[in-house]
Amino acid sequence: MSSFFGRCFQIATWGESHGGGVGVVIDGCPPRIPVSEEHIQRELDRRRPGQSEIVTPRNEADRCEILSGVFEGLTLGSPIAILIRNKDARPSAYEEMATKYRPSHADYTYDAKYGIRNWQGGGRASARETIGRVAAAAIARQVLDSLLPGIEILAWVSTIRDLKADVDPETVTSGQIEENIVRTGDPSKVEEMVSLIKEARGEGNSLGGTIEAVVRGCPPGLGAPVFEKLEAELARAMMSLPATKGFEIGSGFAGTLLTGKEHNDHFYMDKDRVRTHTNRSGGIQGGISNGEPIVFRVAFKPTATIMSEQPTVSNTGSDTELKGRGRHDPCVLPRAVPMVEAMTTLVLCDHLLRQRAQCGLDSPDNQ
Repeated sequence: MSSFFGRCFQIATWGESHGGGVGVVIDGCPPRIPVSEEHIQRELDRRRPGQSEIVTPRNEADRCEILSGVFEGLTLGSPIAILIRNKDARPSAYEEMATKYRPSHADYTYDAKYGIRNWQGGGRASARETIGRVAAAAIARQVLDSLLPGIEILAWVSTIRDLKADVDPETVTSGQIEENIVRTGDPSKVEEMVSLIKEARGEGNSLGGTIEAVVRGCPPGLGAPVFEKLEAELARAMMSLPATKGFEIGSGFAGTLLTGKEHNDHFYMDKDRVRTHTNRSGGIQGGISNGEPIVFRVAFKPTATIMSEQPTVSNTGSDTELKGRGRHDPCVLPRAVPMVEAMTTLVLCDHLLRQRAQCGLDSPDNQ
């Protein structure tokens, strides 16, 4: 059950990094939603390996095949199955890792839990699993566009190690983010970030950082009290992504330095709409969206597999050393941007359908 996500718009991803392929099954998608392989492919191309000089050189086209659930360009309301075949798998590069655990990777913990693991590229623990999420989110995006026209979901690289981009969540555009290979919305930091990643790769090392995201045009009313608060669902979604180590929304940890008088978002009326003068809540209060932009940040650790010798242990319990092999991102941030957008889209699509199911509304704004 750990490969399922969502309640009304539910997905199940499957496949291993160096197996025959990866994919997703989507259940609960409304009928008559326009969907095409071309639309899904645009999002997969943003995630795929080999797209620039600062990501893994694995050469995968990641071409999607819709196997079911779509007819004449429209969803049928039945399960949608999508397959992406692995074309450039090189499992032999990981033979040493069959017996040696990579530090900070999932090798040891998978063995500890299951007593067996696919050591070829990390198997199910590889970020290649996220292809299914991105493909499903491309369809969820179509659902949102049909039911909530105008909603925007954008993510960008905010920091790489100690380099911080200056990006305004209120005004940043997709074009600004996609015009550079780092996927940051601050053009003044692109060259420095690229150089930092190249330097780390040349040293056989890796880097981490943060991704910031914004949802603009989200209506009030999405989310549920107590255990299914919208920020809790977003946190769960983000922390399910490979290499994530932290999540904060709105003021986040910095909010602990303020008093209640300083931190509270005061309400005011903007014609017939309730607004807030500030947005330290990050667009969510009481676990429910309030109509302001939803702003959050996700921390990603440095890539675990590095091309330097490191101390480790073998699966027989002896101390040894291991140098990474294969093809890996020296920094996951540029390719993680579409993953963060995908998981945000899946959460919002699911909660929109849940809102409609419970309250019978076309949109929370119609209350």
